[in-house]
Amino acid sequence: MPVTVAEIVAPCDDQPELVERIASRTIKPPVTIVKPNPEWPQRFEQVKERIEKALGTLILDIGHVGSTSVPGLPAKDIIDVDLTMKDPTDEASYVKPLEEAGFRFLLREPCWYQHRFFVENWPNAYHVNLHVWGPDSPEVVRHRIFRDWLRKTPADQELYAKSKYEAAEQTAVAGDSVVEYTQRKDKTVREIIQRALRDLGYVEGDTREVI
Repeated sequence: MPVTVAEIVAPCDDQPELVERIASRTIKPPVTIVKPNPEWPQRFEQVKERIEKALGTLILDIGHVGSTSVPGLPAKDIIDVDLTMKDPTDEASYVKPLEEAGFRFLLREPCWYQHRFFVENWPNAYHVNLHVWGPDSPEVVRHRIFRDWLRKTPADQELYAKSKYEAAEQTAVAGDSVVEYTQRKDKTVREIIQRALRDLGYVEGDTREVI
């Protein structure tokens, strides 16, 4: 079923206790924010090509999201990819091909729109976070809305950059992981996405279909 506005604006039901961990990262770099890299879009295209070669017609969409998808925005040197599949529960059809293409299957979250999470974990290579979703995931739409809003709103791009630097510094001082880094900037993310949703005219309870 198409995603509706009501689903997009609904609060995310984060249930970390229901995460099913498959493996752990073999490389755990520190949370470091770097200056914008003009090569990030090209890196995404290279990753996209690898995924397309591995999965072919199983793919519905591949999108570049996260901070590296916003020109001029500082970011962790990690390419975030949203991969929309016909059926993310059919792991037999795509896990092995993705692993052969250089991605490591880390976890599944059946209660969060059947999310599956992979990382690229090659030594001496740039890293990739690969998120697998089904065709009815509002999270994919939220990622796109957040990205597009930052691309056209310098004030919020500056605010988000400041939040990222502060969160990374606090995480380094505390010796925490990327999980705590993400939590430290969550408030700013929520504020920005709310402005983006208001700009689109989305209101709670609206049943319009958006994709």
